Amino acid sequence: MKNFRILIALTILLFLLLAILDTYVGIALWWYGLLLLLWFLMMAIGSFSMSWKFYLKPITSNKVLTDKKIALTFDDGPNPEFTLKVLQILKDYNAKATFFCIGQHIETYPEILKAIVQDGHDIGNHSFSHNLMIDFNSTERWLQEIKQTDNSIHKISGKKTTLFRPPFGVTTPKLARALKVTEHKVIGWNIRSFDTVISNPQKILKRITKRVHPGAIILLHDKQSNVLLVLEHLLQFLQEHKYHAVTINELLHDN
Repeated sequence: MKNFRILIALTILLFLLLAILDTYVGIALWWYGLLLLLWFLMMAIGSFSMSWKFYLKPITSNKVLTDKKIALTFDDGPNPEFTLKVLQILKDYNAKATFFCIGQHIETYPEILKAIVQDGHDIGNHSFSHNLMIDFNSTERWLQEIKQTDNSIHKISGKKTTLFRPPFGVTTPKLARALKVTEHKVIGWNIRSFDTVISNPQKILKRITKRVHPGAIILLHDKQSNVLLVLEHLLQFLQEHKYHAVTINELLHDN
């Protein structure tokens, strides 16, 4: 919230400055329009960029880690077509990951969630519906989304999670208020694969591998057809460079 408050204070200060200038020397109205446009632009960037820590303090990496460990994270599952195949590849390379699951998918594919847990991976909360308008939720609706998914995870796997990743990576003041109540750790990333918009696995792989460093958190999706080839080659790269893929909880507690 600190950066958000700074932006608000700066905007008010600039508005007052414009008002003073307007009183003494007169200025064109478009200056006010420009200030308003810049304010909306900064608000949008702050909401869509978790690294700005606009409303929350997400964890995007373990910055103090020196050991060659990274966290692979998968969003939007469980997926009936790809998640089990992802699990098999991870098992083949003795790698661990964290799956940020959608509550509705958990309810639909409970056996896949159980398989994720049985293989020793972490589970995170990724909302219940993940619908396109979710970022306009009220605080009460966010609480319902988060608690419903937590309940589904616990009911099916017997596990509880303290990890949450915002759908689309978007944060809002109402989501921040809800998470203050639920006390989840907000997990972001510092290596985004863009696997949902880039179809070529080699381009995705190159984008990831040139950014890999100790303590990194990598964002992937276990709903994409390209994830299998990307994951296979990424794990080969990590193995060749002596990196270990671990869960978020291990990454955060290994300092």
